[in-house]
Amino acid sequence: IPVFPEEAEKQLENLLAEIAERSGEIKQKDQILDGFLQIANEIMAGAIRKVSVSKGFDPSDHALVAFGGAGGMHAASIAELLNIHKILLPEDAGLLSAYGIGKASIERFAEKLVLQLLDSVKKSLNDLMKTLEKNAILQVEKEGIPTEKIRIKKRIIYLRKKGQDASLELTYTSPEQLVRNFKMYYKSLYGYWDEADKIEVESMRVIAGSVNAVKTNIQKKVKKYAPEPSHFISSSVRGEWKEVPVFLRNHLKPGATIEGFALILDDFSTWVIEDNWSFCIDKNHTGIMMRRDERNVPGKTHLSNYEEIELELFTRRFMAIATNMGSMLQRTSVSVNVKERLDFSCSLLDENGELVANAPHIPVHLGSLGVCVREIAKEFSMAPGDTIITNHPRYGGSHLPDITLVTPVFASGNTLAGYVVNRAHHAEIGGKTPASMPPDATNLAEEGVVITPHYLVKGNKVNWDMIRKLLSEGSFPSRAVEENLTDLNAALAANRKGKDELTDLISTHSLSKVKKYMAKLKQHASLKMQETLAKIPSGTYRAEERLDDNSLLKVKVVIKNRACTIDFTGSGDVHPGNMNATPAIVNGVVIYVMRLLVDENIPLNEGLLEPVTMILPKGMLNPDFPDDPKKCPAIVGGNVEVSQRLTDTLLKPFEILACSQGTMNNILFGNQNFSYYETICGGCGAGRDFHGASAVHHHMTNTRITDPEIMEFRYPVRLESFSIRKNSGGKGKYTGGNGVIREIRFLETASLSVLTQHRTTSPFGIKKGTPGKPGKQYVLRKNGTKEILKPVDGCTVHPLDKLVIFTPGGGGFGEKGKQG
Repeated sequence: IPVFPEEAEKQLENLLAEIAERSGEIKQKDQILDGFLQIANEIMAGAIRKVSVSKGFDPSDHALVAFGGAGGMHAASIAELLNIHKILLPEDAGLLSAYGIGKASIERFAEKLVLQLLDSVKKSLNDLMKTLEKNAILQVEKEGIPTEKIRIKKRIIYLRKKGQDASLELTYTSPEQLVRNFKMYYKSLYGYWDEADKIEVESMRVIAGSVNAVKTNIQKKVKKYAPEPSHFISSSVRGEWKEVPVFLRNHLKPGATIEGFALILDDFSTWVIEDNWSFCIDKNHTGIMMRRDERNVPGKTHLSNYEEIELELFTRRFMAIATNMGSMLQRTSVSVNVKERLDFSCSLLDENGELVANAPHIPVHLGSLGVCVREIAKEFSMAPGDTIITNHPRYGGSHLPDITLVTPVFASGNTLAGYVVNRAHHAEIGGKTPASMPPDATNLAEEGVVITPHYLVKGNKVNWDMIRKLLSEGSFPSRAVEENLTDLNAALAANRKGKDELTDLISTHSLSKVKKYMAKLKQHASLKMQETLAKIPSGTYRAEERLDDNSLLKVKVVIKNRACTIDFTGSGDVHPGNMNATPAIVNGVVIYVMRLLVDENIPLNEGLLEPVTMILPKGMLNPDFPDDPKKCPAIVGGNVEVSQRLTDTLLKPFEILACSQGTMNNILFGNQNFSYYETICGGCGAGRDFHGASAVHHHMTNTRITDPEIMEFRYPVRLESFSIRKNSGGKGKYTGGNGVIREIRFLETASLSVLTQHRTTSPFGIKKGTPGKPGKQYVLRKNGTKEILKPVDGCTVHPLDKLVIFTPGGGGFGEKGKQG
């Protein structure tokens, strides 16, 4: 019931009303009870189905385990609702958890944190392990267990590649064997191993435990027999009185076979063997119920609409592929930007390069990945074992720090099944200033290393020399090539993970079925988008906003016949600075806003855009990108800032949400030794029936902020303050969320850059709600002087200088004190 209480509550209210209405009908009370039990079973089956399907599992592929005093009474009915054919009824099911705890072995462990290179501690590992064994045994002895009944159960060592946080668990053998085992295990998980990498011992662990006497059954085969009932009882079964056979569990031996309808009783539980089910006891004394015939089962309820269930299952499976790719990328990366801030995105696309499903990562990435794949596919042929790398805005890139890896996935016969793609932000990719987002850049070359599409992997062979050369050469090369390469290794491992999982899905369910549900998922999204547009009155909706430097964002939305046209004509010309977006970025904004309008939990996919036509004239939202990067416009601010401002602009005409902080508050600092990047949270706009959230990342960014401990350990700074900026949200019937105040003290000389918005303009309110407070930032010098920073600005900071930043609040919604 807790899985979806509102549905259960409604059903129970209806049942109670029926009981009250029929309370005088004595003969029908048993039927009312049956109805109650049926509803209870349906609620439980629905809960199981919701949980299972949400994880991508079909309940009918599995067995149902029933335990507890009443579990066996409902198991068959619930199994039929879930289309499950097999039920396990363990011995002592009524006591399963408590009995298991009582019989469990007592275990204790001893461990040691090592944190040294394997080569430097290899000779001492055996002695360390023996010491841990003695300590573990001593811990078990303290529990009163005699020494002769204690055994060492596990010897474990945790190894990792130096520089990574994630370690791998291996069974301890010998120091020499460990090296071979670790390399094999690492390569099987991540797809590569560089012999130049060092292995680090994180920790060691020994587990010792008591050896309990285990009941064994020497009987190899059992002979089936039909036991005699202990007695019969009169019972109402679906409104009809029957003489039901009753069997006592402790009188039954392995091989006992019983056909339903019947009851089995033991000291702690009751089992109901329904019609159409048979029961037997195996050699391990476990009860097994099997469904005999799916037809002619009284009261049987089949799963409704099989294709809807299948669509939900495949939706979750597709999303799981992207989620697991993200987990792999995070585990194997080394940069703070990827590992801590989670500034990356992973997606699954179909054979046409259209977004199918994604993990809940970065919206500004996700909506542009389809554009990227389609642009690459126009010029490059991809075969099994290939992966293409790029960050070029002409090919669907967002800005240069975001590097994209595209891997095609083929089924047997070299048939293209789809693509797995990830995009991760590298905090250092070259450029005029550390952290690769120079505030004064006027062309693409000044923003860093430009990677036109290249084969990073061709025929399963990785070309690291090529990418190292690209990162190391040019006018403004990367200042952190080794970190770039390690994170690219992690990104490549993530794509391998996605490719393997999609291949497995195809092997299990067939290519035709996987393609079918990729298409159906997009069709479903398209239908929901059309239904949403049909609820919005037909007409023309307009909005415009200006950046802090007065550049114009303008949109006209025409809604008619369950479709809409989004026209950005009138938006500003090519920006002289870095506030230029790309069609891929605009596509990301549009698909995100369309998804917000759909009131259903569906993954972001390009089916949402099928009823949408977009008009994007040349200008700051669609500039040209010649072959020479020095002749291309700068775009780094267009990705992070214009995307946020454009989101609020596009939402504005629908009057459902006030303006949020409208900025990512990009803070960048570094020197030749390090580069750091973060985005800072702020206030969300209020909506029709809710207050705006305070101090969160939102809309086109979905990153975390770096933990203070990590930030101060890895970089020469101190975080002196991080707090809610009270009363910064706009007022109204619903209040906008508050921004934050963040103060960073520098301990080394560094270059500081800020790319922000809503410093000279305020986040707007809706329906007479007041605007949120604009942000501001300044550097407080060591001598006490204050240096005000413009929305897009930079300076040099010295030891003990401090950056102070106030992020904007969200706008309010509705007139304060007004109802309705």
